[in-house]
Amino acid sequence: MASQEIRKVSEAYPMKGGDGPDSYAKNSTYQREAMESVKELVTKGIAEKLDIDLLLPSNSFHIADLGCSVGPNTFSSVENILEAVELKFQGQGLMNPRISSSFYGRLFPSASIHLFHSSFALQWLSEVPKVLEDKNCPAWNKGRIHYLSSTDEAVRAYKAQYAKNMESFLHARAQELVYGGLMVLIIPGYPQGTPLSHSVAYLTLRLIEACLIDMVKKGVISEEKLYSFNIPMYSMCPQELEAVVEQNGSFSIETLETLPRVLADDAVLNAKQFAAHGRAAFEGLIKQQFGKKITNELFDLYGKKLEEELSMFKPRKTTSFLVVLKRKEK
Repeated sequence: MASQEIRKVSEAYPMKGGDGPDSYAKNSTYQREAMESVKELVTKGIAEKLDIDLLLPSNSFHIADLGCSVGPNTFSSVENILEAVELKFQGQGLMNPRISSSFYGRLFPSASIHLFHSSFALQWLSEVPKVLEDKNCPAWNKGRIHYLSSTDEAVRAYKAQYAKNMESFLHARAQELVYGGLMVLIIPGYPQGTPLSHSVAYLTLRLIEACLIDMVKKGVISEEKLYSFNIPMYSMCPQELEAVVEQNGSFSIETLETLPRVLADDAVLNAKQFAAHGRAAFEGLIKQQFGKKITNELFDLYGKKLEEELSMFKPRKTTSFLVVLKRKEK
């Protein structure tokens, strides 16, 4: 009888959904003001009563909002709680719980995730191979910013870093996925047997490299800064992915499909738009290495070089792969 009454209550009083003029989302300012009015009290309660020692073993912090509607108020209240928890951690000299971590390590509790999705992220390495910055090593990448136009030693260093990263990625996800869970991945790369010099990535990075060399010649950036700059990005082929999955042993490859896309004259193949895409992807790395002041000049120069050599991009293809991995049963 009690459970029937609970079901009746839960089904009888839902708030009005959607975002229309009569929706709860647009007509719940009173509730929002109430939450804001107790923000200081909530912060004080968490600061004084929350036992951090209970959270540390699991390396995670879970919040559940128990309400009866949808809308922005939930986000505001949870945001207030997160801020209070951050202050609690900082007050005890602990790491901020909201600092993001690398996906090449553990992120979630064991067997807590049913499906992972990652799109255009796994081409980024966790770090640049150290040997590329060692002047006494054959892999020293003097004057080059990537392995695509470099020596065999530099290529091998990038390959080794990729294999190391992917093993760490698969090992972490294997622990976090439930048995039978899936990973859906879209990874940019290149078909086996295709020269890397034929790829769009090669041309893009070659032009950025040429711009940086021009700026060294002008005295805008130092030669030393250029020699120590390498982009931590790797283009894999399907066979490399298959090899690391097999070596890890925790996943079966359910799907592995090539998704080719030819650059279109009217849409993607536009110098201004292409330059903007390049800036969005690489500006953060440029700022970190060379400082903010040179970014406008660099990408203006990059845009001009693109206009001059845009025809070179026409026969090139951008290739990515759809991969579905399934966590094997025990």
